[in-house]
Amino acid sequence: MRRLAVDFEHTSRKWWESGGRELWEAIAEGFDQSSVVVDEHIAASWIAAAAAIAGWGDGPDYAPHPIRLSEVAPDALPE
Repeated sequence: MRRLAVDFEHTSRKWWESGGRELWEAIAEGFDQSSVVVDEHIAASWIAAAAAIAGWGDGPDYAPHPIRLSEVAPDALPE
């Protein structure tokens, strides 16, 4: 399982304004949700689509992308 999460340290708005907001809302079931846990293959597919949108890599070195991808430990998942 993987967690996709909004990286609030990413300062560029270009990705969000170029279609990223709609892509995020489609997976997170609304913009007010700041993270979502999905299967690895869904996360990989979603990240590929997100990376194709203008502004994906416009953030600073410490937060290059508007969405972070991280692994979720099996013991951290709800039963």
